[in-house]
Amino acid sequence: MFVAFLLSRISAYRRYRASVRELSRFSDRELVDLGISRYEIDTAG
Repeated sequence: MFVAFLLSRISAYRRYRASVRELSRFSDRELVDLGISRYEIDTAG
């Protein structure tokens, strides 16, 4: 049970990091179009 929980948390963290990495590649203009500023990427990911 604990192992399944741990694996799900690791998977969720990997998805979060992938989202942050992708958003970081966007230009400032693209981020504005999405309604996100560059400093909000960590919280929006």
